[in-house]
Amino acid sequence: MTATPFTARTSMTRRRMLGAALAAGAAVPLAAVAGPAWADPGAEPAPNRFTLPRPNGPYPVGTVQLHLIDRSRPDDIAGAGRFRELMATVWYPARSIECHPPAPWMPDGALEAFLTDQGFSDLFPLAPLTSGHVGAPVRQLGRRLPVVVFSHGAHSHQGDHTVMVQELASHGYAAVTVAHQYDTYTEFPDGRVAVPLRDQKAPTLPGDFAADLRFVLDCVEQLAAGRNPDLAQRDLPAGLLGSLDPRRIGAFGWSKGGTATACAMVADDRIRAGLSLDGPMQMNPPLAGDLDRPFMMMSAEFTRATDPEAAAFWSHLRGWRLNIQAEGAVHISYGDNEALFPQVAKVRGWSEQQLQKVIGTLDPDQAVRI
Repeated sequence: MTATPFTARTSMTRRRMLGAALAAGAAVPLAAVAGPAWADPGAEPAPNRFTLPRPNGPYPVGTVQLHLIDRSRPDDIAGAGRFRELMATVWYPARSIECHPPAPWMPDGALEAFLTDQGFSDLFPLAPLTSGHVGAPVRQLGRRLPVVVFSHGAHSHQGDHTVMVQELASHGYAAVTVAHQYDTYTEFPDGRVAVPLRDQKAPTLPGDFAADLRFVLDCVEQLAAGRNPDLAQRDLPAGLLGSLDPRRIGAFGWSKGGTATACAMVADDRIRAGLSLDGPMQMNPPLAGDLDRPFMMMSAEFTRATDPEAAAFWSHLRGWRLNIQAEGAVHISYGDNEALFPQVAKVRGWSEQQLQKVIGTLDPDQAVRI
């Protein structure tokens, strides 16, 4: 399935302001700044770091990266004989996290590239840590883990909804995030850093993202069957092989990733439920048929009332469906931004009005709960 390119409706000036503010917030020392209200009060705060909300589930969280090659998709951008190359990260409930370090919000190389692009390379020193612990053994729950795959937005990265991903893992799900090559900041095991490529020939349409998601589902099936899909066959956490349930798979995505989620769900019935976080739903060609599996839309900027593509997509949903719009939400409200920007505002001395210009009028605590 092909799709039209995502076109942002906000100005370049505002996009740069958001990126710059987040870049600053990801690295400014904050020893004297209290963490957000949702942080675990019993946890020892990390010095000089912003914090993300800790998950509320009963299980600690483990995580591991996978380096994947889709040999069914030649990559002309990379050169002759090359194929689509992706990084993915699996998050899961852990048995024990002792001796397993917390994972960073972004890999150092990717974070440095992101900060440099935003003009904040001098603010690199530290970035938030996540609640995921690298390589921790998988907790055995007496059943296989249902799987949720995640697709990020344009010019973003696979960690931009870590709050949601680690929350799912803490409740017994396996969440798999994918870095969509050529439209993301990511880092490969050999040290190469990938950044968004502004080339119309690059495979960065929602349909390309959807193909990435479907390939990740193939890798989920390999893991479920006890096979390691990592290119270098790097060691996986104890208990991961055979622990995923390929019969229970959902998908969600933000912005262009929300559109990609819909594209993938239409094309692949392995995805049993889908969620779009303010996706523009610019699908080309438009859906010719209907979708009878559960689908949820969380709207902010791309609403059915104001966006013809969103309204058209909604009309093709024949199964369980739900569309919500949080009052005061903006396009970036349904992710980590609601946790990070209030801390940026505190450091930068923003007024409440300045903060609301970035994250809307939706209360940040309520946004995180949503």
